[in-house]
Amino acid sequence: MIARKLEKTFYEALKEYPVVTVFGPRQSGKTTLAKAYCPNFTYVNLEDRETRELAKEDYKAFFHRYPPPVIIDEIQRVPELTSAVQILVDSNRELAGQFVLTGSHQTELAEAVDQSLAGRTSVLELYPLSLEELGDVKKYDSTDTLLLQGFMPELHASHKNPTRYYRNYLRTYVERDVRKLVNVRDLILFERFVTLLAGRIGQVVNFSSLAGETGVSSSTIMSWMSILEASFLIYRLPPYFSNISKRMVKSPKVYFTEPGLAAFLLGIETERQMSTHPLRGELFENMVVMEALKAFANDGRESRMALLRTEKGFEIDLMLSHGVNVQPVEIKSAMTFNRKLIHNLETYMKEDESAVQPTLVFDGDDIPFFGEQRVRIRNIRNWHPDELWK
Repeated sequence: MIARKLEKTFYEALKEYPVVTVFGPRQSGKTTLAKAYCPNFTYVNLEDRETRELAKEDYKAFFHRYPPPVIIDEIQRVPELTSAVQILVDSNRELAGQFVLTGSHQTELAEAVDQSLAGRTSVLELYPLSLEELGDVKKYDSTDTLLLQGFMPELHASHKNPTRYYRNYLRTYVERDVRKLVNVRDLILFERFVTLLAGRIGQVVNFSSLAGETGVSSSTIMSWMSILEASFLIYRLPPYFSNISKRMVKSPKVYFTEPGLAAFLLGIETERQMSTHPLRGELFENMVVMEALKAFANDGRESRMALLRTEKGFEIDLMLSHGVNVQPVEIKSAMTFNRKLIHNLETYMKEDESAVQPTLVFDGDDIPFFGEQRVRIRNIRNWHPDELWK
């Protein structure tokens, strides 16, 4: 098993709360994490129909068969079970580490957790592997290889072909999850929508344009976007607002939680195809944004990330906030440094007194500090998004 950075946060939560809830995309390692770090817990998976029916019809019998401490996998299949968990927790509120709940769909489970387990659970998020978690095993892989393979634990543990892996991953997601989340009449149209969305990585999504190309209404596109976000397939990077007297664009950008899945959707099957693909830069940006999101999640922090973009076209790819300070980060897939890559960073630093540690994340060699604004130049493999709060 590859050691996960969430381990420390997970252990701390188990000591402090009676319930720990772990959200995350399918196959990101939630079950493996729970079983590895809670070896003495009973385990039950609500994907099993018979078990699921027992949980729905007779929760007392369910917990008699699966007594705490217990790991309940895919709890979103029976979200009402959280009410029963509340009853058991409240019978001995002082006892920590009794339940570990995992789920891959935010909407249903988050609502149930908020209603039944408020104050009783620590909610964590586990994403696919980070570059730091991959460690020396992948340290010398080319960036094209990383973008093609992605970061799913199973793919790296079993050395599967990424094209076949993501084809099956998408098929399983559509057939098992989408049908449960919403009444999608034509799954072919939905798959077309997901493919079209991959071509818009790092862009502000135009719902009308997507609707026209997909052949459905704009309201349907908005609903499908919510489904993808709720099931952790995409991440919407929100706009940044500051006191600087510039008109900010208020629309978010869209990224895929797993860059490898996006590469598959774009039809990229080899490192050579990746190296020349017109969206390679956007896939690199996707990878960097997700590295930042994973850092927040692994530390148990609310993600404080945003995009800065003005109506006149000035843009900073990523704004990482901590307290009263904000760290501007530019992302470029280039391997050779030139000053043009940090022009926006240097401009922004002169206007915002709260800005600290301006950083360029790219694919070239590190430079500790550059220029009057002391911009940090970091290779993606040597960048630590959490350095601002460590």
